[in-house]
Amino acid sequence: MCLANVNSAKKVLSLPASDLQRLLQLSSSEVQLVLHAVSRLFRSVPPVTALQLTLGEFPSLEPGHRLSFACPVLDELLSGGLPLHGITELAGESAAGKTQFGLQLSLSVQYSREHGGLGAGAVYICTEDPFPIKRLRQLITQQSRLRPNIPPALIRSIRFSDNIYIEHTADLEALQTCVTQRVRTLLERGLVRLIVVDSVAALFRSEFQADEAIERARHLLAFSATLHRLSHTYSVPVFCINQVSDVVDGPNPGRCDYGLVDSKLLPALGIIWANQVMVRLMLRRQEGCLRSGEQTSAARKLEVVFSPHLARASCLCGVWEEGVRGISQEGEVKSSPGITEQRKKDFLEPTDSINRTA
Repeated sequence: MCLANVNSAKKVLSLPASDLQRLLQLSSSEVQLVLHAVSRLFRSVPPVTALQLTLGEFPSLEPGHRLSFACPVLDELLSGGLPLHGITELAGESAAGKTQFGLQLSLSVQYSREHGGLGAGAVYICTEDPFPIKRLRQLITQQSRLRPNIPPALIRSIRFSDNIYIEHTADLEALQTCVTQRVRTLLERGLVRLIVVDSVAALFRSEFQADEAIERARHLLAFSATLHRLSHTYSVPVFCINQVSDVVDGPNPGRCDYGLVDSKLLPALGIIWANQVMVRLMLRRQEGCLRSGEQTSAARKLEVVFSPHLARASCLCGVWEEGVRGISQEGEVKSSPGITEQRKKDFLEPTDSINRTA
């Protein structure tokens, strides 16, 4: 084979069978044996047909598995949770509660697949504020309240804080080095199965001027391409928290609003970044408060802006001591100054716990 310059498995698999037969001076049946032998070197499991997946003959592949948010209402909104391939973005104003979702996912991923996790840790990349370690510790101590269906002994057996790898990046060079080297190493060793970036807009907004849009787009595309490669290579969900921008020019036919027609806020980084995102979520604070037992939380609305597999939908949610939870149809509302009767009706009487539009 070397004499015919067919000296690698890649070369064997890339050449047509007729060329291999001519170069190697083999019969047609012998070429097929060579192809089968070489292909087996790169195939860890036998090929699986769509019919076999439909019949459930290979449940270990779990084609529909998602990373759970540890909340039935939120999981229902996202058809089971975070998809394992591609970038999921959560955009919203400051103090909307976006980081709470990132922290909760970083704990959820450490549970077994039976309990909605992936059985590994998370890497949490901070580009803005210091990592909220105190809040993380509080969430860890409250896991039994957030997940009452899981045996307490199982929860205590997970060393949550040891399985979250925190990275702080001060500039774009450090960010790119982090995702191409350190994060890849953690993935190769099987230590993590979730990437959280908090936030994706901070460095790209601060390091480029208004007249450097082309250069910013180039760096943004390189960064997103790296995230996509990692996600698809290792079946790792990527959760990016994003800032928002004010719309100051009013309705503009030439502006892409991503379906957020009536909104005065749009996710940052424009259409270049939007084209790299598979699932876009928006989190907004609402008037009034929500009550759960003796706890109250500012009302928030989580909305699916676009997704290839989800309908436009939204649900109410709150941030509690034990974490983020969606509010079902029976959730209580505590009035605050200025809240209207119509707003109360919107909170208390949705047609479903998740509001869907076609």
